Amino acid sequence: MTEKPSFQKRPHIGLLGLTLEFYEEGFPQVRRERENWVRREVLPRPRKAGVDIRFEGAAFTAEAVERQIQAFEASGCDALLVMLLTYSTSLTALTALQRTRLPFLIWNTQELFAITPAFSSADLVANHGVHGTFDLANVLLRQGVRFGYHTSHLQDPGAAEELAALLRAAAAVHRLRGMRIGLLGHPFPGMGDFSLDATHFRGALGPLIETITLSEYQAALRNVRAEAIRAGVAEYRKQYAVDRDISHRLLEATARAEEALRRLVTDRRCDAITYQFLAFGKDPLTETLPFVAACRLMAEGVGFGAEGNVIAAAFTTTLQAIQPPAGFSEIFTIDFAGHRLLLAHMGEANPALAHPGHPIRLRRRSPIVPVRVGQLTLVFPYAPGPYTLAALTPGPRGEWRLIFSRMEVPDTEPFAQAETPQSLIRPAGDVRRWLTAYAQAGGPHHLALCRGDARAPLRLWAHLAGVTPIEIE
Repeated sequence: MTEKPSFQKRPHIGLLGLTLEFYEEGFPQVRRERENWVRREVLPRPRKAGVDIRFEGAAFTAEAVERQIQAFEASGCDALLVMLLTYSTSLTALTALQRTRLPFLIWNTQELFAITPAFSSADLVANHGVHGTFDLANVLLRQGVRFGYHTSHLQDPGAAEELAALLRAAAAVHRLRGMRIGLLGHPFPGMGDFSLDATHFRGALGPLIETITLSEYQAALRNVRAEAIRAGVAEYRKQYAVDRDISHRLLEATARAEEALRRLVTDRRCDAITYQFLAFGKDPLTETLPFVAACRLMAEGVGFGAEGNVIAAAFTTTLQAIQPPAGFSEIFTIDFAGHRLLLAHMGEANPALAHPGHPIRLRRRSPIVPVRVGQLTLVFPYAPGPYTLAALTPGPRGEWRLIFSRMEVPDTEPFAQAETPQSLIRPAGDVRRWLTAYAQAGGPHHLALCRGDARAPLRLWAHLAGVTPIEIE
């Protein structure tokens, strides 16, 4: 089993709570009361929603702000959550927030939910951070510092979950800067929509491409132990509906390929993997392609992009961090009559998205390149409900674009003849208009998708990452 990928771990957020130094003399109890409120009411909510938050107490001087942010960076925080616990002057935090490489979100909130006739001076002192957020946002904007801003109250329906989603998006920006993508083989010849300048990719977004040769993969295959193969075959039989015509030798070859790919991902410390199936076909030693391995790794949080597409691998991993589960796919066919699109690929999709009402089928598929033993795939449709479909791509002037849409997966029966994971998906409007708008925005042919409506966190992620968001409706 591979080590848990960094993108599957809970985001670690540093909470920077700001107060006013002036109050330390006249109202010293205010800071203590605000700190107690944070610890009592605020911290448990995002933690329950899957985000770990570290809070060291309020900061009211520039030196204290600097110390806290440095401590958050040193402890491995992925992002900052900035709260104005009272009013605080913007210049108290400006310099430290300019210097940090951690993305941050200003959360405009307070303890008081409603202003009633009983509103008092004490209520005013305890609940007047909003104008401090304006002060801070103004100077950050003037200095060209990217930040997120979100207004909500803990009593709002879904407030903690909404905040946690935004914090995951902010954390994903930081993690993208340290991402390692394994490129096994070489990109598909002639596919230009995901060609890139690796230096620009690294400098603009942060991921490092780890080149893995087929010789390394073959060496990993030779080193797979017999007990790992037996365990893999047993797991296949336990988890999937295995077709009767599949030989034990093919199951063993599939398990060997999975264990080899897992070992490479672990040894090279990859957060994502991409390979090019044609490269496997040119190697006479290839027994089978690691399609099942790619699916199962995706379900565990390792991102994937097909055909040597490191951009798709990076973004699938990012979307998995923002709103899991997420996976890789491609639009293959149009259903003009039903205003739907068919998502499919050669054999790679995230089974964590599978329809719970149908067993995941392990079946033999027609080999697409020469292999010595045969080819297996996991076959399933996606679970019905709302989805978000998205793609990251370079723009015409070297900028990066995020193209995304709200979608719906209808509840349909699996295609009886399907040899790969396949599912229908439907945009909100006319499929013709959607496809035209997607192409005109420069949408690439490889995409990522996740369950639910991830548009708000994706907008924040794009803003913090310096990426242009384009929503297709």
